[in-house]
Amino acid sequence: MRIACIHQGYELYGSDRSFAESVAALRAAFPLADIEVVLPRSGPIVEILEPHASRIVFEPLWVLRRQAMLRLATVEMARLPVALWRAWRRLGACDLVYVNTSIVADYALASRLLPAKALLHIHEIPEGVLRRILVGLMHWSHADLIFNSKATRDTFGEPRSARSYVVYNGVAGPAAPEPMTYDGKRPLRVLLLGRVNRIKGQEVLLEAIASLPAELKSRIEVRLVGGAFESVERERALAELVETMGLGGQVSALPFIPDPSEHYRWADIVTVPSRRPESLGRVAIEAMAYGRPPLVSAIGGLVEVVADGETGWHVPPGNAAALAAKLREIILAPEAWRGFVAAGRKRYETVFSEPVAAAAIAAIAADKLKAAIARPDRTASTRQAETQP
Repeated sequence: MRIACIHQGYELYGSDRSFAESVAALRAAFPLADIEVVLPRSGPIVEILEPHASRIVFEPLWVLRRQAMLRLATVEMARLPVALWRAWRRLGACDLVYVNTSIVADYALASRLLPAKALLHIHEIPEGVLRRILVGLMHWSHADLIFNSKATRDTFGEPRSARSYVVYNGVAGPAAPEPMTYDGKRPLRVLLLGRVNRIKGQEVLLEAIASLPAELKSRIEVRLVGGAFESVERERALAELVETMGLGGQVSALPFIPDPSEHYRWADIVTVPSRRPESLGRVAIEAMAYGRPPLVSAIGGLVEVVADGETGWHVPPGNAAALAAKLREIILAPEAWRGFVAAGRKRYETVFSEPVAAAAIAAIAADKLKAAIARPDRTASTRQAETQP
């Protein structure tokens, strides 16, 4: 049995970890399968993929990123025929091709020729022109689709010529939540973990903190952890904004690290003040796994992750005043949210843990592979060999 897993990234942010967890789920379900992982280049993700992949290859992929659309429509267009040919060959040679995210355009296009072999896993909520392109591309592919939330499915719509599923991302977490130690007598430790970009809302959190009265501002400590995708300028601009707003004493801008567990253990709460829709919200899920209530924007898949007033809090997106008011409540009344720790951990284990997602991904893949193995061009001996556990 041959399975190919395609991913557009190479770091260890949310979509990268979700991809690695899907590969691990496929390996656990099909231990003797030949699983080839395709990445655009080497990076931190390779280390966590190696235990599950038969091999990892690095090939150019035709990836639809918003900031690269002009280049793709001009100079990169010459690469598309070769990329399509490479994707079509791999689809023909494999029993299943699992493609992570909708922006890997060469595989989505090639899937139209062999849709029975393609499984596209969508983890993003695009906007504007890119949304129209990706929605059209996914429907045109005729491949089966996995959406990581109901919000993502609503963005793309149900395909007419293929099956679709909603499977929440399975997230690795600690064996038990960390104890909550905040009692209002020391500064509240607030973590924002994520890429530095126009979506994540780092500047909204900074504006909220800057607006607090001096007495409350002195009772809060913030870590902004993360880097910008191939953009040192964005990272430098964020650090400069902290200083310009006079928040150097409260806010630390720290670089991305592959394992953020030390930051979750440090935090009392975790903020996800996204300005634009998140397809799900992995950081909010990880926060609940660690026993750190998440304070999130009420937008996209985040409202599916966090139960407002039970496991965390919702605030309107892009509203610094509302965020500041909620931070004030959290600082002044820690006893009011102490029960969020246990409730959030229970929600994580029930809905978002790795075993729950892995079982769903494996079942969907097995269903497609049954059809592939039953194709008449396969010999009886090959079928028997490939279906051995």
